[in-house]
Amino acid sequence: MDIQDLREARKLLEEIYARYNRRELIHPDPLEFLWRYEKAVDREIVGLLASSLAYGRVAAILGSVERILGELGPSPSGTLKELSGEDLFRMFPGFKHRFSTSREVTGMLYAASRLQEEWGSLGELFHRRLRESYGSLAAALDSFVNMLLEMSGMERSSLLPRPARGSACKRLNLYLRWMVRRDEVDPGSWRHVDPSLLMVPLDVHMHEIGRAMGMTGRKSADWTTAEEVTAWFRMVNPEDPVKYDFALTRMGILDRGDDSLFRRLADEFFIDIE
Repeated sequence: MDIQDLREARKLLEEIYARYNRRELIHPDPLEFLWRYEKAVDREIVGLLASSLAYGRVAAILGSVERILGELGPSPSGTLKELSGEDLFRMFPGFKHRFSTSREVTGMLYAASRLQEEWGSLGELFHRRLRESYGSLAAALDSFVNMLLEMSGMERSSLLPRPARGSACKRLNLYLRWMVRRDEVDPGSWRHVDPSLLMVPLDVHMHEIGRAMGMTGRKSADWTTAEEVTAWFRMVNPEDPVKYDFALTRMGILDRGDDSLFRRLADEFFIDIE
């Protein structure tokens, strides 16, 4: 794309952002749970839980997150500090979210709580991992996941994929978006991580848009594909490449094929909206 094309793309994306990136359009999205809490230590625990369970039907996702948070009370971070790993596991006998088990969920929450105590916040821990990896998001995220797994006593978890194994890490990149970006939709409590480093949370919808718009020709929705899609958005908006993620997703859900902005996007980039 030449400079004029980039300017036109950014202008259109900014219009989409202005229309759809609004707090009242969040529901139904697991992001809505973060706005219940004012403290950053609670939001980063809730965000990790909500993003890790963000697969499958939306109603099931919201129900699973609601069940866990209902037991953790008004301060999930504070409650977790008082519980051992086994205490936490006994609170959720038989819990299952699709193929994620109670042991995986409670192990992750226990690990997050202990790392939060050790580092002051998960944000500080991630920031340190990012510095030690010289700004490589993939390396920092892999190290972050490894620390959660080690603290939980798990070798691997369906809730915690790793870039080193090729996963697009859609849910973890979603978590980073929530934690780092700060606007009407994303609460952004991790102030020391630069939004320019973030990766697009590559779900099926964003993968389709990426292929249709020529951001990537790859058929597999893996880490490399996420990098290619993010690189396109980084050309359009170097300071904040994932800025348009929520708005594009919401536009596709709410007004696909009927909205004038969607039709302009389709016409400009040859997206099939039929």
